[in-house]
Amino acid sequence: MDRFRFPDDLIRAQQEWHDTYRALAVPCPRRTELRRRLLRLSVRIEGHAFWWTPAGRTPAARVELRRQAGEARRTEGAA
Repeated sequence: MDRFRFPDDLIRAQQEWHDTYRALAVPCPRRTELRRRLLRLSVRIEGHAFWWTPAGRTPAARVELRRQAGEARRTEGAA
């Protein structure tokens, strides 16, 4: 059982953040667009209401969000 129960929209935003970050590593003409998307996603993640809950106030919650988002992405890729 997961210690943190993140809202689906927060996990999706973290997954999109990782995808966008990886896309920036590849030279392409859309770099400005990708940077803007990364910033918007960062704001969405940082400003999410989950972080104001008791579970969200711990640094471990941020680490766990990244872990769960990566795990969900791997599960989707395997299906």
